[in-house]
Amino acid sequence: MTDVKARLYTHDLTGAIWRKASASGPEHDCVEVAELPEGARAVRDSKNPEREPLRFTASEWAAFRQGVIAGEL
Repeated sequence: MTDVKARLYTHDLTGAIWRKASASGPEHDCVEVAELPEGARAVRDSKNPEREPLRFTASEWAAFRQGVIAGEL
């Protein structure tokens, strides 16, 4: 794990503002995303918010978004 990635996992998410996708269905089976410093993101399961969220650097998040937009994921 890189130093940048390791720092993301030490970031306190207590005051994080989580948001759900606007396309979230009525079952609410979706993920929530919170912004972190330097363009990074944290992602958690909306049905199980007490589990440790995944954290992505800005470049990882950009690659993920690009893949979704391109229909690769």
